[in-house]
Amino acid sequence: MSNSKKYKIQDSPFVVPTTDGKVIKEHFGNATDGNSKVSIAHMIAPAGWSEPFQIPEFDEYTFIIKGKKQFIIEGEIIILEAGQSIKVEKNTRLQYSNPFAEPCEYLAICLPAFSINAVNREDQ
Repeated sequence: MSNSKKYKIQDSPFVVPTTDGKVIKEHFGNATDGNSKVSIAHMIAPAGWSEPFQIPEFDEYTFIIKGKKQFIIEGEIIILEAGQSIKVEKNTRLQYSNPFAEPCEYLAICLPAFSINAVNREDQ
């Protein structure tokens, strides 16, 4: 008889070290359980936060829980608010930021999983 479970409850996500005030808690993915197929992270971007432009080698789905998040996708500015979601296809040039006065809480799902080597951030 097998003791192998068909599920895994994640109650201790990997907290990604950051220097910009952003909170990143990876629940599943490369850093947490070695899963290179998908990553799921809960994030909080502080007011005034931004990342460099990037061209990721993965599709990224973002669901906004609280606040607002700005996306610059191939030159187009898009602002999402709580309850909205977006899919950005891989190999798309974009920048994520939170130029607003309140923090933004959101979920990010990457297919395949997020990898620092596959995000292709441009120099600031």
